[in-house]
Amino acid sequence: MDVKRDILWRVYLSYVLIVIVCITIIGKAFYIQQVQGKYWRSLSDSLHQRIISIPAERGTIYSDDGQMLSTNMPKFDMLIDFRVEPLHENKGKLFREKIDSLCDSLAFLFNDKTALQYKEELTRAYEASEPNYEFKKKIDYHQYLALNRFPLFKLGRYKSGLIAIEKNTRLNPYKNLGYRTIGLDREQNKVGLESSYDTVLSGQKGRQLVRAIAGGVTIPVQDGEYLVAPQSGKDIVTNIDVFIQEVTEKALSNMMISNQAEKGVAIVMEVKTGKIKAMANLGKLDNGNYSEIENYSTQVREPGSTFKLVTLLTALENGATLEKPVNIEGGLWSYGGQPIRDAEPHKTYQTTLLHAFEESSNVGMAKTAIEYFVPNPAIYFKQLSKLRMDSISGLDLNNENKPVIYRPGTSSWTATTLPWMAFGYNISVSPIQTITLYNAVANNGVMMKPYLVNAIKEQGRTIRSIEPKAYPGTIASSNTIKQLRIALEGVCINGTANKLFAGSLYKVAGKTGTSLVADGKVTYADNQFQSSFVGYFPADNPQYTIAVVIINKPNIKNHYGGSVAGPVFKEISDRLYSTYIQNKLELPTIVKVKDTQSFQFSSSKAALKTIGKQLSLKYTDSSTNSDWVQVQGIRETISSINRVVSNGTMPNIMGMKLQDALWICEKNGLEVKVAGKGKVTLQSIAEGQVIIKGQQIQIQLN
Repeated sequence: MDVKRDILWRVYLSYVLIVIVCITIIGKAFYIQQVQGKYWRSLSDSLHQRIISIPAERGTIYSDDGQMLSTNMPKFDMLIDFRVEPLHENKGKLFREKIDSLCDSLAFLFNDKTALQYKEELTRAYEASEPNYEFKKKIDYHQYLALNRFPLFKLGRYKSGLIAIEKNTRLNPYKNLGYRTIGLDREQNKVGLESSYDTVLSGQKGRQLVRAIAGGVTIPVQDGEYLVAPQSGKDIVTNIDVFIQEVTEKALSNMMISNQAEKGVAIVMEVKTGKIKAMANLGKLDNGNYSEIENYSTQVREPGSTFKLVTLLTALENGATLEKPVNIEGGLWSYGGQPIRDAEPHKTYQTTLLHAFEESSNVGMAKTAIEYFVPNPAIYFKQLSKLRMDSISGLDLNNENKPVIYRPGTSSWTATTLPWMAFGYNISVSPIQTITLYNAVANNGVMMKPYLVNAIKEQGRTIRSIEPKAYPGTIASSNTIKQLRIALEGVCINGTANKLFAGSLYKVAGKTGTSLVADGKVTYADNQFQSSFVGYFPADNPQYTIAVVIINKPNIKNHYGGSVAGPVFKEISDRLYSTYIQNKLELPTIVKVKDTQSFQFSSSKAALKTIGKQLSLKYTDSSTNSDWVQVQGIRETISSINRVVSNGTMPNIMGMKLQDALWICEKNGLEVKVAGKGKVTLQSIAEGQVIIKGQQIQIQLN
């Protein structure tokens, strides 16, 4: 009995304990679900939900005439989730019924694989039930639309498994045209206008609450508290003229290739406004090709002889005249124990300041500086500040280099600093500063701030216009400006650029420059030259200022400004003159005479009636029930006769416009090959021959 009671006691105790545990579990489950449910559900959501940023659509960069220079283009990465249930129902009936027609469509659209290869590839991924099979990357919008109309894929994401991940890529429709000026949009180290106008173009990102589902895919959660819509970036309209930019890049490229140059820049500025109409920057790659790899227009270097304009201007402002006598010593003179040489030796000694400038005499400019400025260098530096040569130009591009100027009292200042500065050494300025100075001379002394962007738009509406800005005052007196223009014209008539512009249809005012390069990597001893030409045209009514600077390879014979940079200037100016300036001249009076030429052409009868009604054209209709007619006449006398067009045999399509000829040929099952433009003058299948469907006919137009 004691044993039985002991066993029963243990059984009852175990039963009670089990009941207590079950009640505890049920109670805890009820408590978690009903009391703590909200807390645990929110914790679950926090593990599967997150806030992501929604990128804003970046604004577009336009040319002056509204052409896109840089814009967004959607690209799509296409994935397939082969785990979706409809693909596997009924032993994969849907997949196997649609795969052949799908693969035929894919092979036709992408033309990179055969339909059989596509079928093998997709079947293999289907049988492995791959969750995120990478099907296609970076397809364009038109391909994306086509895919969504294909068999199987048109059933949608949840039946076909097709997933599209949209990514915006930045597209330059003109590719390398103005590439460094327009810039690069990238996560780090943006350049060009993409950098300087980044806050305008980028817009504001949005925020979206999403929930993670199978396969790492996220879906948005509709919760207004966490949703902020992105704001698209604004568009900017530049001053860049696509035609001028193309002309400028082509001219610069041609010279650099022929002369095997290292670097080059060419800038075109509108005289009255300071608008930059073109900016080309080319650098030589390791493979020998050229590309826009840096913006040389804002980099500073010793300018060479184009800086002599500053010396001449300052001397004229301080009492000198163009007729002032100067001894240029045959092109070789010594000062402070250092030789000063002209670019080429010559036998000229006593001459005028004007002739010394026209012939780009280093000796002449150095002697002028010694006479007028060495006793009081402050005069020279005060003028440099007035000309803004000691500050950046203010061009709306980031990272413009500051000019480097040696000043009295510094460790770099010596007795020879100022005389060498007078002909473009011991000072470093950028091409954009130089062109701004020359443009001021062309603009009667008014210096315009150079700029690239003229408007900011939002959804096609201009919200900000950027107007031309003139700096206060003038760079010099009107008399000095007049003499400077005489001197710059003299360079192109009597001086170092006289051969270049001999016989030109328009006057040019400018200055050549030839200087040795020393930039840390290269020394003067390496014999590497920089060739420059800066000027404006037409000289008597300036419209454009152009600066060309080319750095040649070491020891090349052809390195002078007049023979390297000058021809680039002339090629650009010739094209602009014939396109934009010469066309403004008054056209000769045109005397109207009656047309005595006879004519004939073919047309549909319906088209002829429409034309006759619109133009109130009177003609004699001699045709009967034909749908096609032949129109012929002389002066105002016009008539139409039947043109026989029958099925089965080749009709006469001579004289027809292409649209009508194509309609007739293709209606008869012919494959048409066309050459030329205009009306049909030759058909390879003669009139009356029996037509075989699929037969090819060649049509020659006039």
